[in-house]
Amino acid sequence: MQADTEVLASLQGVSKRYGRQLALDGVSLQLQAGQVLALLGPNGAGKTTTIGLLLGLLRADAGQVRLFGHDPQQLAARRGIGVMLQDAALPPTLKVGELLRLSASYYPQPRPLAESAGLAGIDDLLQRPYGKLSRGQQRRVQFAIALCGRPRLLFLDEPSVGLDQPARQRLWATVRALVGEGTAVVLTTHYLEEAEQLADRVCVMQHGRIISDGSVDALRARVANRIIRCHTRLDVDEVAGWPDVQQASRDGERLQLSSTRVEAVVRRLLDADPQLHALEVQAAGLGEAFADLSAGIPETETCEAA
Repeated sequence: MQADTEVLASLQGVSKRYGRQLALDGVSLQLQAGQVLALLGPNGAGKTTTIGLLLGLLRADAGQVRLFGHDPQQLAARRGIGVMLQDAALPPTLKVGELLRLSASYYPQPRPLAESAGLAGIDDLLQRPYGKLSRGQQRRVQFAIALCGRPRLLFLDEPSVGLDQPARQRLWATVRALVGEGTAVVLTTHYLEEAEQLADRVCVMQHGRIISDGSVDALRARVANRIIRCHTRLDVDEVAGWPDVQQASRDGERLQLSSTRVEAVVRRLLDADPQLHALEVQAAGLGEAFADLSAGIPETETCEAA
């Protein structure tokens, strides 16, 4: 996914406090058109506050926040965004089609109802009351509402929560299509697979600061561990005890282990089992990289309440 050079949203030296707690500590961030930015971090890292500032729901104590070059609280700026939050209080008695029409009416050039419904996969739900839907169906409706105004910038807060795998895959495909048209996306998710699938840029936050900002591959490269997979009958407990092996597990004949000294471990594996086959060596996944990066940051008193 290639990003345009146009900056759609930015924070410059932004700080925010909740009473005595420092939620954001001098954060600077830019988001460009056609870019998917994944905001990752533990609860209390500052993600919710960052999103709230960009949406105009909060005011910064210091620094500057801009949305399409304007104050995020200005109506003209907010008409350029679409939002899918974790908690959406929508009228339960309204039919899905009515909700979509109502939401689209707030935008100057909304998508046709059928287009929004098709993109979100809710064509068969338009005549049903929102309150009668399952949680997964409600999440798909919320996604349709988020994209109905043709937003230039789409905020997706844990979009896959409550979705089964086919619905999740469809959402990912739609996000990719929108990004291909130039839409920018800010994604917060606890599903690291989702960040790997969608994001071309990952921003890791901790204690109100940005501790890493770059591509998924760049974040993975920071981790020395490599993953080794192979088919072997070697005892997993024996391999786990080797000095250069950090972790080992087995799934049937398939052995998986992690090590910072790949060549030495591979040589020992081949010596110990001449019948070993299907050998693979891979860089650490985003989950391992995120855990390794987060573990290197000491605990402090600067954290947000939510």
